[in-house]
Parts: sequence; structure tokens; C-alpha cells
Amino acid sequence: MYQLIESLYSRFRKEIKMGNFDIQAYMTRGVEKVVSDAVKATLKNPKESIYMAKFALASKKASQKRRKAEDAGEHIPPFLIASITSSCNLHCAGCYSRCNNATTDAEPVKQLTGAEWAGIFDEADELGVSFILLAGGEPMLRYDVIEEASKRPDILFPVFTNGTYMGEKYYELFDKSRNLIPIMSIEGDKEITDNRRGEGVYDKLIEGMNELNRRGLIFGASVTVTTENLKEVSSDAFLKELSDRGCKAVIFVEFVPVTEEATHLAPGDKEREYLKKEIARLRETHPEMVYISFPGDEKSSGGCVAAGRGFFHINSHGGAEPCPFSPYSDINVRDTSLREAMNSRLFRELRDGGFLLEDHPGGCTLYERREDVERILNG
Repeated sequence: MYQLIESLYSRFRKEIKMGNFDIQAYMTRGVEKVVSDAVKATLKNPKESIYMAKFALASKKASQKRRKAEDAGEHIPPFLIASITSSCNLHCAGCYSRCNNATTDAEPVKQLTGAEWAGIFDEADELGVSFILLAGGEPMLRYDVIEEASKRPDILFPVFTNGTYMGEKYYELFDKSRNLIPIMSIEGDKEITDNRRGEGVYDKLIEGMNELNRRGLIFGASVTVTTENLKEVSSDAFLKELSDRGCKAVIFVEFVPVTEEATHLAPGDKEREYLKKEIARLRETHPEMVYISFPGDEKSSGGCVAAGRGFFHINSHGGAEPCPFSPYSDINVRDTSLREAMNSRLFRELRDGGFLLEDHPGGCTLYERREDVERILNG
């Protein structure tokens, strides 16, 4: 069986290298699946279901824009990750952003302004980008940027937050702007979450979830998956507790080791296959929530979808990077358009040179091949 799977995968990769794999069609199917699941998950919430129905139409139009561009020889990814600040109030153990010095305790300087982010959001809308994930640092430190995002209803903005800045002004904004979906970072139970994120963080998360639920506002949860917590965070008990609190989406993010000592925590093929099967089961048995795995099964997508294949990353200072785990940039959106940034020399060479197709341990092939990325960047 293993040899058969490897044989099929080998043929699949040959098709990709020959140009027969349609990444745009693949990503569009993925977007449609996420949107369809979101519509189902919000059926009992009139405000949310009305917005999601409208977004489904907007997402279809965006897919048509991307398809038209693809047929004309230009690839537009449906996802963008925007790290809108380098500041954060927490010091989570193993945080890749702090290890990459993308998040620091220093006072931020020369970060993109709210107006500059607004321009990026507008261009993304014109190009057909359907999802912009707002990250950081702690994105809820930038109310000005999140407020700008709220004005673009045709784009869905998941806000990846540690949950410690929930307050009345955000509850009111989330209620008024249903395209903003807070995604709360949680590691499991109270002990596990506080051990990684700091004492008292779990209680603040639960308080925020309960208040969002009381107000009829949907939210999601982001869970960092390691070899140690995989079975717990994908268990019916853990997910039922989230669902009972009103959670409508769970995003499983594979742990990416940033030190040699943490390599054993990175999910391998065995763990990924387990999570893949569990997500398939959960989608059938618990359709009240949306389940997404990142980066997910890269074999089915023809490799890593970073560097503009499925998404790319803009850091808080405007640098366009392959992904948050690969913080290298040769172009800045302050100096160019979003369209030009997603087709930078670095991105093109990563996509065309086969660097995204390699098997790898951990959650990020470009992190594993960072020496090659640096060589291309400096070449």
C-alpha cells in the first residue's frame, strides 16, 4: 500500500512539474468548501447566515476574477496573511514570530499605517483575494487597521488574537462588521494553555468566548498542533467544549520548530494523516463547526502553497514574504503594487524552481530550506 501511494504521488508530482496541475482550480475548490461549511455552521444565527450568504456570492465573483487572470497567464492567490503589528503583550513559549524577531518588545517604528493597509485591502479586493488573515504580534493592538478591514465586506478577515484585548469597542465592531471573525489562540485545557501563553490567559480567553457567544457573535479557535497534544486537541471532548461556547471554526496550525531542541514536537506524516482523518470525521459528525488544517496535506495541493501559490505574507513593515515561517523579502508594498509584490523575483524562483514541492519534516518546507531561500534572495 505504501509503495502504491508513493507511486501515485510520484505521478502526481510529474503532472505538477509538467504544468498539468491547476493550482487555481484546486484553491478555488478549497475556498468553496470553507465558505460552504461556514454557511452551514451559521444557519442558526440570522445575522451571520445572511452575511455568509452574501459573502458566498462575493467569493464566487472573486474566484471568477482569479480564473480570468489565470487564463491570461497571471496567478492570483485567494489568501493573504497580513501581520499588522510587531507588538505583542505575551511571550508564548516557542513563538516563531519572536524567534524570527518579527515580534519584539521594542516600540514599533516605520510600520505600515492604517491608510497604507487600507490601500492594500482595496487592491486585494480588486484582484480577487477572498480572505485576509490578520495576524501580528497581537493584531488587536491595531484597532485602526481592523476598523479599515471592516469596511471591505467582500473580504473575510479572520483576526488571529491571543484574546486578551477583547473589550466593548471590539464587541461593537464585530457586531457591526460580520466580515471580521476573531480567531482565539488556545492550546488545550487551562494548564496547557497557561503553561505556553502565561498565567491567566486561559481564563481571559474563556471570558471572551462566553461574551462573544452571549452577544450572538461567531468566533473561531486557533490550535497549535504538536506531537504531544494532537489527540487531545482533535478529541470530541475538547471540540465539544469549544462548540458549546459558540465556537464556529477550528484552525489546526502545525507546530514549526524554530530550534533543534523542538524538532520532536513537529507533526510528521503519521500525525498529519491522523489529523486528516480526524478532520474528515469531524466534518461529517460535527458540521456545526468549520475545520481547517494549516498547512494541511501538502501532497494533495502539489506542495507548499506559500510564495503566492495559495497565499503570501506581508509583514508589519510592508515586506512581502513567502509565509510567516519564512521571513525573507526582496520587495516592499510601500514601493510597489500588491500585484507586483506577489510576483517578486524571490516568489517566482521559489515557485518555478521546485522548492515548494519537496518532502520535509515539520510544518514548513521553506523553513527547512532556509539556506536555499537565503541563497536565492542574495543571488
